[in-house]
Order: sequence, then C-alpha cells, then structure tokens
Amino acid sequence: MKPDDDDFASMFELAPVSLWLEDFSGLARLFSQWRAEGVNDLRAFLRADRSRVALCSRELKVVRVNRRTLELFGAADQATLVANLHRVFRDDMLDHHVEELVQLWNGARTYAGPTVNYTLDGRRLDLHLQVRVLPGHEQDWQRMLLSLEDVSEREAAQARLRRSERYAQILFEHSPVSLWVQDFSAVKRLIDEVRDQGIDDFRVFTDVHPEFVDRCISEVRVVDVNSQTLSMFRAPDKATLLKRLPDIFRDDMRRPFTEQLIDLWIGKLQQHRETVNYALDGEMIHVHLQFAVLPGHEHDWSLVQVSLTDITARRRAESYLEFLGKHDALTKLRNRSFFDDELNRLERKQTQPVAMVVIDLNGLKQINDERGHRAGDMLLRRVGEVLAKATRPPATVARIGGDEFAVLIPGGDERAAEDFVATLHELVDLNNQFHSGEPLRFSVGISVSQPGERLESALHRADGQMYRQKKAFHANAENDRRKDLPE
Repeated sequence: MKPDDDDFASMFELAPVSLWLEDFSGLARLFSQWRAEGVNDLRAFLRADRSRVALCSRELKVVRVNRRTLELFGAADQATLVANLHRVFRDDMLDHHVEELVQLWNGARTYAGPTVNYTLDGRRLDLHLQVRVLPGHEQDWQRMLLSLEDVSEREAAQARLRRSERYAQILFEHSPVSLWVQDFSAVKRLIDEVRDQGIDDFRVFTDVHPEFVDRCISEVRVVDVNSQTLSMFRAPDKATLLKRLPDIFRDDMRRPFTEQLIDLWIGKLQQHRETVNYALDGEMIHVHLQFAVLPGHEHDWSLVQVSLTDITARRRAESYLEFLGKHDALTKLRNRSFFDDELNRLERKQTQPVAMVVIDLNGLKQINDERGHRAGDMLLRRVGEVLAKATRPPATVARIGGDEFAVLIPGGDERAAEDFVATLHELVDLNNQFHSGEPLRFSVGISVSQPGERLESALHRADGQMYRQKKAFHANAENDRRKDLPE
C-alpha cells in the first residue's frame, strides 16, 4: 500500500530535521541569463561582486518549512521566518552559499556540505545542508528539498578540541626545555621477548649482552621534537637532527640508557636521571632527563615524552667547585687538603716505601716585598707548570704552604726521589731560559719512609733537610748583599 498525500505531509511536518521546500526557478532563469552574457566561472564572478550572491538569494522562494525548522530558528510561524530570512542568511554563510551555487551551476542535482545560518535571536548555527532537486523539476528547479541538521554542538566540541590541540602544540613547540616525543613500542617487544625466554636478572643479561642495549637504542623511533631541541643540539632543522641521532646518543650515554631499560623492565614508566648527550658540533651536553610513558600507552609504550634540561653550566660549576676543593687555584696543583687526605690514605693502606720531596721557592717574600704580589704570583704559576711536568703517576704533587710544595711517590725509594729532583732541575733550567726576569730557585729536601715509620715522620725529615738548604741559601744571599755594599 502506497502512502497518500496526507502521510507525506505528516512525515514532512514531523521530521526530526529541519526541512525546507523551496522554488529555485528564479535562480535557474538568472543562471541562464548570466550564461548568455558570457559568464563561465561563476565562483570568480560572484566573488568579484558580493551583491550578486544576494541577488541569487533573493531568487530562492520558500514554499514550506516544517515544525523542526521553526523550532530551530526560533520563529513563531513560517511567515515570520520568511520575513526575517535576511537575519538567517548572513555573514560567513555567504561564503558557503557561493559554493552551493557553484555546484548547481555545474549541473549537480543533489549536493551536501557544511553551512552557517543564524537564529532569529542572533545565535549562530553550524549546519549540515543537503539539497536535492525533486523528480520532474530537473530543468526548471521549481521544487527543491533542503534538509538542515544542527551540528553546532559537534562543531563547538571539535573547535574546542582544535584549540586544545593548538594550545598543547604551542606549549610543546615553545617549551624552554628540549622535548622529544618517542615511540618505544619496538623496545617493549624486545624486552618482552627476553622475559618470555625466562630471564629473571635483567641487569646481568644486559651486562652479558651489550649488543641488546645497542639494538634497543636503534629501535627507539623519534616522532617529534620541539624548537628548543634543535637549538640545544645545534641542528638546523628536524630532518638533520633525526638523520644524525647516532652523533647525539653515543659514548657516555650508554650506561644511563641501560639503567633506563632496567627501570622499564621492573615497570617504572616514569623516570629521571642525569646523562650525557652530544651536540652536532661535538660538544658534550650534560642533561637532566625526564622520561614518561604517556597515559593510555602503558600497554605498548608507543607514546613516550622525554624532556632534556641542559645542566652543562651547573655541572661545570660543580666540577670547578670540586676542583677548587682539591686544587690550588693559583698553581693548579693539588692543595694542602688533598695532600693530607692522600697522606692518610697511603698510611691506611700501609704503602711502603713512600719517597717524599719537599720543595720551597726561594726568595718569594723578597719578590713580593720589592716587586709586588703580582710578580710573586707569576713566579708561583711557573712553579706549578714545572712541578706538573715533572710529576708522573702514581706520584702526586701539592702546594702545602705559601711557597712550599710536596711530592709523594708511593713505592718510590731514594733513587726515585733523586731522579725526580734531577728532572725538576732540568725543567727549572729550561723555564728560566724561557722566562726573563726573576729565575726559579728551590730548596729541596728528600726522604723515604722506613718500615713501621709514620709517614708524618718521614715528611718531617724531608722538611728539615729542605730548611737546612733554605738556611744555606739565605746565608749565601746575605753574604752576596754584603759584598755589594760600598766600603
């Protein structure tokens, strides 16, 4: 049984979407006129003069709308809606309308797409429009059926999502720290394969199979990096950075990466540690690494965020402070604190014998008094250069006083101490030839620890020998000054 006209009327009226029955015959005649006038590109023709779009709209006659249409646009009745169509079809709707008109111009008898209308109280509606020429009116367009589905909430949600994604992208791209998005899924598969083989102690496994660690490194896929990453690693662009990843992750970072794998093995999906990477120009970069498998990807590790904070300056400062704690800033030799610790260490280890050389720079006080401390400091720097060159491991040299230095030679006998002194004198002669001005002159004392003797005692003997030399030096210097006095 076929539905009668009353059934069709009821279906039209009660349809859950907005339905419009319209007469486009005036538009068909207008198009024919423009074609006769030589218009070929309707899109360009309409955009050249927006009033032509309004002219097209005026040719569209509303025959009937359904109840849902009146509800959607807030109209009391069809007459009110038709009288206010200028408030419904306006602003950015015209851009969509141009494309609709172009489809009709090009011969489409049905088309669909997004459009924008406005309710009578001014609220914007995002709509999905479908237009169909009804059968029998393909030539005159006297009956066109339009349906409008309100997709405003969906569009608003998508707009919020786009804004959120854009905001997240901005935060990612302009973060002041290096950010990496990585895919660790292949690493997870490798670790799972090892677990399936019955391996319990993963740390031992990585020690025995370092090639497994290398393979895991090669299987990490970089999805994206931000601009700070390019700046930090001296990369001109992302393509260059990704191509040269082996130049960045090498050498000293291998051990920290192994620890990272061990943490992943035990289920630690958020980690932080300090490690070393390399810029593309070869400079070592100390970084604080924060690693996190992102929520929703715990099952496959396919999305991981890694942040790298450059702590090179901090590490250099720490290294310098550590250096100052054990070194003399002026001569760059070890300081008294290190010397005392080393003496105690050798004492605890009962190292025997230990050869000792105590060295005093002659004439430093006189140079400071007569030529100033800057001249004295220059002389002390020269001492540091000479002693550093003369000392070979396991021997150590330290500045233990203002003008006093000491050398410890573990396992050394008297011959070792004498050889050191001979080398020192050779280097002093060369240094004095190279530098004009005040020559380096030393008083030296040597000793060798005896079985059962405290190292402090042996040091005291060397110190006493040095002071006897120094006393003789000053006595000779005093005699020389007296010879220079007029009679």
